[in-house]
Amino acid sequence: APVGAVLVCGADRFVSYNLRECRNDPTAHAELLAIRKAAKKLSRWRLGGTLYVTLEPCAMCAGAILEARVTRLVFGAFDPKAGACGSVWNIIEERKVRHAIVVMGGVMEEESKDLLKEFFAGRRAEKRNL
Repeated sequence: APVGAVLVCGADRFVSYNLRECRNDPTAHAELLAIRKAAKKLSRWRLGGTLYVTLEPCAMCAGAILEARVTRLVFGAFDPKAGACGSVWNIIEERKVRHAIVVMGGVMEEESKDLLKEFFAGRRAEKRNL
């Protein structure tokens, strides 16, 4: 899966990737899986730390990032279809939200876009060969 997430909390790193298709679980996004791993290992829900993601988080993930009290979000490609950190919505920087997060979008954007394009081109080719 091309969407990956790494949540860094102090010396701990929690790595995950999108498992929505193979688990048939609409909530199995990379961000949520990394947050769940961290909360379980650290035995707390206020995680802090920095979350690095290949693709701009969707609304569901942006909400979870806020709830987990992540301190900083760094993402690669913007998502013009479902991005909730500036593209379609900006849930993270909503004035009504009490928890402030530093957001850096477009970091290694071209590399992230290329990774996503390659993955989905491969998926389309697989479907044509079935």
